[in-house]
Amino acid sequence: MAPSDAQPFVPGSREDFDRLYRQTYPRLLRTAYGVLGDPCSAEDCVQEAFVRAFEAWPRFRPERPAEAWLQQITVNVAISHQRRQRLRAVGEVLRRLGRPQPSPDPAALSDDAAVVAALAALPPRLSATFVLRYYHGYTNREIAQSLRISERAVGLRLSAARRQLRDRLGEEWSELPDQGGSRVDRSSVRADA
Repeated sequence: MAPSDAQPFVPGSREDFDRLYRQTYPRLLRTAYGVLGDPCSAEDCVQEAFVRAFEAWPRFRPERPAEAWLQQITVNVAISHQRRQRLRAVGEVLRRLGRPQPSPDPAALSDDAAVVAALAALPPRLSATFVLRYYHGYTNREIAQSLRISERAVGLRLSAARRQLRDRLGEEWSELPDQGGSRVDRSSVRADA
């Protein structure tokens, strides 16, 4: 998966967990941001993922790549967060039924925001898989191992994500490779946006 130090991580070692935190935090933040489309929520989710990982750190199995383990925890936390947000949004709509919607924020109309919004509108499992593949550059096999799904499921998720993004963002997204391929640099999908 992603490059890491040559030293293996020792389960339960606070120093190793600190090292793992420093190495993986930026990538995990980008993954959560790609799923959620909101930098504050992404940061909260990554922090929650690290809390959960720290609690489970003594039970970590070193035969599995540590970053893959953290990516899975982060994706699960982000998906749960998105589900909670959607439930809150439904409640808010019900409370505000009949009120006019506020005008859109001009910043939300930019191309970068459109990509982030399109990713956030995808089902969480699709957006997470898409971000891992096209932003982080993981192979389908690495994604399958990280998310504990088959490579075929990864391919199906990527295909569905590309199709939905093309529908939302237009034919410029038809340039994405259908299988394999190299990392597609979408600078609009970044954690500091």
